[in-house]
Amino acid sequence: MKKGICLNCVPGDDPQAQLRIAKDTGFDGVEIGAVEQDESVLRLKDAADKIGLEIPSIMGGPHWSHPLSSPDPDVRKHCRDSLAQSLRHAHLIGANTVLLVPGVVNDQATYEEAWQRSVHEVRALAAVATEQQVTLAIENVWNKFLLSPLEFNLFLDEVGSPQVQAYFDCGNILSYGLPQHWIQSLGNRIAKIHVKGFTVFPNAAFPFALTSDVPWAACREAWRRIGYDDYLTVEIGPEPDNELESIRRYSDELDRIIEGTV
Repeated sequence: MKKGICLNCVPGDDPQAQLRIAKDTGFDGVEIGAVEQDESVLRLKDAADKIGLEIPSIMGGPHWSHPLSSPDPDVRKHCRDSLAQSLRHAHLIGANTVLLVPGVVNDQATYEEAWQRSVHEVRALAAVATEQQVTLAIENVWNKFLLSPLEFNLFLDEVGSPQVQAYFDCGNILSYGLPQHWIQSLGNRIAKIHVKGFTVFPNAAFPFALTSDVPWAACREAWRRIGYDDYLTVEIGPEPDNELESIRRYSDELDRIIEGTV
């Protein structure tokens, strides 16, 4: 099992300094955001290589502002083109996964419309993923879409590509499901896992911690049962009053989760 953190969760605005913080606080790799230029992603890769960090995944493009479920074909094309570029960049730097939010149910897209449009667009992106030999991984998020593991599997079945898998987030799911059940249901379709804390009572919230209401022991047993042995990537921003120490604390908490002492 490897420890990752999203680069945009590391304090600072200098990528090289952020990479150094990730390395010094005990992470094995970083998940980067989408970038526009080949030169930019190659510079990140070179800087990571020099300090011994991996870049296993890229968080895809503008899937919230320009969702694949939009009724506007130009909006969908903008997202599709950006994700295709991220897939090419992943291949360029040796990252094996690109994260995608597949669609958003809202006033502009009913559930059925979101499903139809998203399946169509993800199939198009699957062809690019196949060409680049990179996994396009669908994340469970608060998008009012794909609300059960059975439905999530059905969506992947309908897309029908081995290059399209799941990016499972243990914290995101806790408001409407149990993460260990989702892990078991999705099984070997899970390409990567995000970890963050989530508290259910008295108010739903994402704390600056992994230790929370997320049942880590049950999650650990579930990912061991399915044979998952890849990245657990922290997606928690730094605590405003204690930025560096909070990143170190996330790393320590993740160690305990992996070791089974939490």
